[in-house]
Amino acid sequence: MAQLYAKSCLDQNLRSLEEWKQDAFTQFGEMVGDEADTFPCVPGRQGFFLDHLRYGFVGDPRGEEAVNELAELLRAYQSCSRQTGQYASFICFFETPQDLEESSIEEFEDQFWSLVQRLHQKDEMKWPDDIPADPEHHEWEFCFHGEPYFILCATPAHKLRKSRHFPYVMMAFQPRWVFEKMNGSTTFGQKMSKLVRKRLKAYDQVDVHPALKWYGDQKNLEWKQYFLSDDEAEKPDSAKCPFTALKNMMKL
Repeated sequence: MAQLYAKSCLDQNLRSLEEWKQDAFTQFGEMVGDEADTFPCVPGRQGFFLDHLRYGFVGDPRGEEAVNELAELLRAYQSCSRQTGQYASFICFFETPQDLEESSIEEFEDQFWSLVQRLHQKDEMKWPDDIPADPEHHEWEFCFHGEPYFILCATPAHKLRKSRHFPYVMMAFQPRWVFEKMNGSTTFGQKMSKLVRKRLKAYDQVDVHPALKWYGDQKNLEWKQYFLSDDEAEKPDSAKCPFTALKNMMKL
C-alpha cells in the first residue's frame, strides 16, 4: 500500500525505507534546500522548509502497479492538501532502474504522457465542470479525483535545464488553488514570477523556456509546460497534446 509522507515524518523514519527511497528524498532535500539558496522555485523551497509538501514513492513508471500506487496517493493527497499549507504540492518519486535511467529526453516524454493517460483511466470521478476537457484550451489543466493539478516532470536525461533534472523520475503535482493568490493578476504573483525567472536564468544552462506562461493567459497552454525540452525549443503551434491523442486512441 502506497503511503503519503510529510518531511517531518521522513526526517525521523527515513532509514526504515528502501535504499532508493532514502536516496531520492535526500537528493531532493539537497536540491531544493541547498545552502546557497539557488533553487529557482521559491514557493517550492518555502514549501519544503515549512513542511507544506507531501511525498510518495512508487515503482517503475512503466509498470501498471506504479499507476495504481500513484492514483492511490493522489486520492489521499486530495483529501488533505488544503490542510498542509499555502505552498502545497505532492512530490512523487519513481523507482528508476538503470535501463530507464539511460532513456533519452524523447523516450522520457513518451513515458510521461503514457503515465498521465493511464492515470486518467484510473480516475473514478467526473472531470470538473469548470475545467475545459480540451488541452488546447487556455484554461485546461489535468484533473484527477476532482482536483485540477499543474504537473512538473523531472528526469535524469535533463542536463542543460538543471531545474528539470533529477536522478530519479519525479513528478510534482501542484493543486490549482495554490495559484489563487499567486498569478499574473496579483502583485505578489507578478513579483514572484520575476524572481523565479531571474533565478532560472542563473540556475539553468539554457534560457527560460518560452512555454512558461501564466495559467489563463490566452496564449498559454498548460500541457506544454508539464514536460520541457532540455533546450529552448518550443512545441510548434500545430502540435497537439499527447494526452488528447492517447485518450482518443483508448476510445477506438
